[in-house]
Amino acid sequence: MTETTDVLAAVRERVDPTPAERERLAETAARLVERAEDAIAELSVEADVVRVGSTARGTWVRGDRDIDVFVRFQPTLERAELERYGLHVGNDVLPEGHEEYAEHPYVKGEFEGYDVDLVPCYDVDSARDIRSAVDRTPFHTEYLDARLTDELAADVRVFKQFLKGIGAYGSDLKTRGFSGYLSELLVVEYGGFEAVMEAAADAWQPPVHLDPEDHADASFDDPLVVIDPTDPERNVAAVVSAANVARLQHYARRFREDPREAYFFPEPRDPLDAAAVRERLAERGTHALAVRFDDDALLGLVEDERYPQLRRSLDGLVRGLENHGFEVLRGDTWSAETAVLVCELSVAELPDVERHRGPPVSVGEHAAGFYGKYADDPEVTGPYIDGGRYVVERERDVTTAREFAERKLASVALGKRLASLVENGDYEVYAGAEVGALAAEFGVEFADYFDPRP
Repeated sequence: MTETTDVLAAVRERVDPTPAERERLAETAARLVERAEDAIAELSVEADVVRVGSTARGTWVRGDRDIDVFVRFQPTLERAELERYGLHVGNDVLPEGHEEYAEHPYVKGEFEGYDVDLVPCYDVDSARDIRSAVDRTPFHTEYLDARLTDELAADVRVFKQFLKGIGAYGSDLKTRGFSGYLSELLVVEYGGFEAVMEAAADAWQPPVHLDPEDHADASFDDPLVVIDPTDPERNVAAVVSAANVARLQHYARRFREDPREAYFFPEPRDPLDAAAVRERLAERGTHALAVRFDDDALLGLVEDERYPQLRRSLDGLVRGLENHGFEVLRGDTWSAETAVLVCELSVAELPDVERHRGPPVSVGEHAAGFYGKYADDPEVTGPYIDGGRYVVERERDVTTAREFAERKLASVALGKRLASLVENGDYEVYAGAEVGALAAEFGVEFADYFDPRP
C-alpha cells in the first residue's frame, strides 16, 4: 500500500460511522418521519415528508448528529398557509423546539439525542420552479442519490474532514467555505477524493468553472463556479471566498507531496494569555488597536448577519486609519460573547504635522482654489510647489490610533448595526498593551493571528 492509501484508510477509520451509529440513526429518523406524517394527517391539506441532507445521503461524518426533514406542500398553497401549517407540524413533532427563520420560519429542536431541522417547502416539479430557496433541497438529494456509490460516499466523508481540518468547511458567512452539498458535487464530478485533490492542486486556475449537467445558460463572477445540476441559475459555490479556494489548492498540494493525517485532524492551538499577547506585540515592535462591542443589539444578530457587518466595519476602520496616515499591517475581526475589530499598526503615534498634497498647478481654477484656501492661513506651512503640485503642511486632526477610534470612528464606513452603536458611544477602545486584556475571550484567535497559516 502507498503512503497515501495508508493515510486515507486511517482517516476512514475515524470518519466512517460505525454500524451501530448507522442503525441508530436509521431507526431514529424513521420514528421522526412517522411522527411528522402523523402530524400531517391531522391537517386539511396534502403534504408529504422527505429526508434531506448528509444523513439522508449517507455522507455524514462519524459523530454528526443532524437530521433534516422537509415537509412538502402543494404549490397552490399560499405562502402564509405554508408557514402556518409547517410550523404546526414542526411544533407538534418537536414540542421542545424553537422557531428559526431562513427565507421563512421553520422549527429546530432535539429528538432522541439528534439535532433536527423540520422545514416546510413547496413540492414543485423542478428546481427551476422554486417559490422558496429551500424548495430545491429535495432535488439535491434526488440528484445525488442516483450518483453516489458507497465508495464515493466514503470519499465525500474524507473530503469533508479534510476541509474541516484546513478550516474551509461550512457555507456560513463567517467561514465562507465549502458546503456539504458542494463537497458531494465535487467528489461526484471528479470521481473521488484523490481526483479532487489532483484537480485543485494542478488544474484549477481561478476562476474555476464546473457545469456537471452542461447547462451553460448562466454566468457568474466568482472564484469557483459549480453550476447547480438541478438549477442552472445557481452557483453552488457562490459563498466560497477566494481565500478558501486558494486554501484548498495549497493544502491539496501539500497533501499530495506529504500525505499526513494531521491535515484532517490538526492539533488545536493553545490560547495566548494577556502577557503572551503583550510579549508578541513587543517582539514585533508594533502597536495594537481594538474596538470592542458587547451591546445586545449587536449580539442579537444571527451569525450570518453579524460577520458581514463586522467585516465591513473592519474594512472601514482600516481605510480610515490609513487615510489619516497610519500604516496598518494587518487586521481581523472576532466574535464570541463580545465582538472586536483588531488592527496592528506600524507606529503608535504620528507627528503633529502632516503633508497635504493639492492639485497640479496646471489644472487652473481647481489649483487656484486650493492655493487661495491656504495662502493666508497662518496655521499651515505653504502652499509651496513640489513636483508640479501645490503642497501644504498642516496640523493633524488626530495623532494616535486611540484618538482616531475615540473621535473619528463614526466617520468611516461601518456595518449598519455597528454604526448605530458607534453613534451612541456603545463601544470600548483598547490600545497598545491594553489589547492583551482581550485574550481572556480571544486567546485562541490571538494565537492564530500571531502564527498565521495558509
